[in-house]
Amino acid sequence: MVKELHPLKVLVRPLITEKATRLGGEHKYLFEVQRQANKTQIKEAVEKGFEVKVAAVNVMNMKGKPRRVRGNRVKHSPGWKKAVVTLQEGYKLELFEGV
Repeated sequence: MVKELHPLKVLVRPLITEKATRLGGEHKYLFEVQRQANKTQIKEAVEKGFEVKVAAVNVMNMKGKPRRVRGNRVKHSPGWKKAVVTLQEGYKLELFEGV
């Protein structure tokens, strides 16, 4: 059974990278989301949070990168989930404008 998340807690932060900036021209925006969030919850969170219409949501689980700690021991940073949100034609997020 999927734990219900409040729509405002699903999105952790927007990802502002070179790739995200390029995809912004195609009405696609990248977000880091909670690990337990699914596509329906992400769509609902973006629509309620930014008052736009979402056409599609793609999600990816990103593996944690290895880090060295105390000599030669290797630990991994925690993994996270990335979402690519495609908006319907005519909508855009003002959050990403002018970056």
